[in-house]
Amino acid sequence: MADEPQDRETSEEQQDEQPQDEASQDAGPVGVGDPPPPAVAEASSGAVPPTPPPASDAEEADAEGSAAADESAESPAAEQEGSEPEPEPAAEQEESEPEPERKPAPEAEKKKDVIPGADLEPIAVEPEERPLSAEEQARKEAEEEERREREAALAAESEHEPASRAPAKMEGDSRYLATGKRKHAIARVTLLPGSGSFVINGRPIEEFFPRPLHQTTARQPLATTGYEGSVDVRVRVHGGGISGQAGAVRHGIARALTEVDPELRGELKRRGFLTRDARAKERRKAGLKKARKRPQFSKR
Repeated sequence: MADEPQDRETSEEQQDEQPQDEASQDAGPVGVGDPPPPAVAEASSGAVPPTPPPASDAEEADAEGSAAADESAESPAAEQEGSEPEPEPAAEQEESEPEPERKPAPEAEKKKDVIPGADLEPIAVEPEERPLSAEEQARKEAEEEERREREAALAAESEHEPASRAPAKMEGDSRYLATGKRKHAIARVTLLPGSGSFVINGRPIEEFFPRPLHQTTARQPLATTGYEGSVDVRVRVHGGGISGQAGAVRHGIARALTEVDPELRGELKRRGFLTRDARAKERRKAGLKKARKRPQFSKR
């Protein structure tokens, strides 16, 4: 029983000596005057080394950046020592260089922007005339018939035999002036000895009165009395419409002929060329739409 405690003490001493020997072997031969290495001193003293404090995120980022800089500094030296650097692949070169902007083909833009069928030429379709109703057709036919009758009557009057007596002779420098009126038109007529020219406001009668009806109306007094080819007519007319101006010219020529030969008055009076036609458009009345047209009456 007394030997057991001694054996335990010896075994503990051996265990303590083994780590010291291992530490001494790692550190190498130790001199007599050299201090023991820190590992051996710590092991002999039994103190535990303090753990370093954990590094912050900023310190870790700085450490990583310094490591990357060291690697980049070492890489050129390794490339110089070794063989020639391998050429970068074409794909990497294309990525490094900025790619020029690719414009779409004009055909693609045209197909994208143009509306289908826009290049086709439109077909002009003439609008169909609206069919006239029975009342409109009847009114149109009545107006045409009335116009034809009026023109026929004027043509028959112009073909009427002139006066039996010969036209009076006019002196070379004589002038006969007269004024004719019809509706709102006023015509100032001048008769001169000549070859039968007819000028209205500086233009020939065919140009001023394009319609034959108005030309015949203006020439009626000359054709009736036989002075159509022996006098020149100069007229200045203003006011009214074309029909009113033609009537005013006729009235003025008839009055001027009575100045040339007073014996023509009976013939011109009988045909109504000397009478001032007082017919005009009736004025509109208050409360009515026109002279006599009333608004439509609605019972409800």
